[in-house]
Amino acid sequence: MKKIITLATLFFSVVSFAQIKVLETVPVEKLGKVNNNYIQKIGDEYTVYYTSIQNDDDSSPIRKFSFKNVNNDYNSLYSIIMGGFSASPLYDIKLELPNNYIWLHYTGSVLPEKATVQFMVSSKEASSATSSVSEPFVKDQINKLFQK
Repeated sequence: MKKIITLATLFFSVVSFAQIKVLETVPVEKLGKVNNNYIQKIGDEYTVYYTSIQNDDDSSPIRKFSFKNVNNDYNSLYSIIMGGFSASPLYDIKLELPNNYIWLHYTGSVLPEKATVQFMVSSKEASSATSSVSEPFVKDQINKLFQK
């Protein structure tokens, strides 16, 4: 009996001081992709990665903005972007996200299918005051990016 108690005590002391813990992970999903631009989903948070066309001193031209999918915001963003293509006249749309302001800048063309939209992103933080502009996207590229 003494050996069983001693063995049980040693086992529980080893288990209680273990250094490795298994943590729950959330799968990362890469949604649509257009060139180097893509949307990534982790849990209920969506991150849009885009190539900035502005030349600055940063080493990577890839920028991003993120938002949580509260009240179906992912589909709402898609609807807002697509609705902007059919506006007459085309006008910019300003959106507020938790950490950024996003301007959807539309450029018209004689052919409606050649109209483009660009993400113009600026940070809300006064200290960083960073801004960037994405490459232009046509309607079909937005569909592909959002997997619609």
